[in-house]
Amino acid sequence: MKKVFLTAVMLLLTACAGSNVKDYAAETPKFSLEQYFTGHTKAWGIFEDRFGAVRARFVVDIKGTKEGDTLTLVEDFVYSDGKTEQRIWKIRKTGEDTYVGTAGDVIGEATGVVSGNALNWAYAMDLKTPDRTLRVKFDDWMYLMDEKRLINRAYVRKWGIEVGSVTLFFEKQD
Repeated sequence: MKKVFLTAVMLLLTACAGSNVKDYAAETPKFSLEQYFTGHTKAWGIFEDRFGAVRARFVVDIKGTKEGDTLTLVEDFVYSDGKTEQRIWKIRKTGEDTYVGTAGDVIGEATGVVSGNALNWAYAMDLKTPDRTLRVKFDDWMYLMDEKRLINRAYVRKWGIEVGSVTLFFEKQD
């Protein structure tokens, strides 16, 4: 019984342990949120449920502008079923490698930390489903691959349990 308990505790601790953005400090190219997202960017993505079934496919057209200390991202989503959605982010740099951001469907402020080629962005939001709206937490990881391409993987949790994930591929437009 003691062995089973210890094994369960170890599994729980392993599940709670995640990457630390500082693990990417030496990775290049160095990611600058403002530099990458100022201008026109496109993204292609999917939302998978916790079982790996793709529940949504979408394309995002992003226009980024910087005024003073605020980066504004206007994200226009078009889903494979024809539905559209817009999210407008207001992001401010709060330290050498830290950010805060707000958007209409984000609860409170999102917080972000960049290190090397990676950005970890965390926030809560009300996620609309066909049946209802769920308050979930996003653990968003972005990795700059080169000056034009960025990969984003977001883990979506409710009560600490992963309910889905989002995978996005971004590309700067000329």
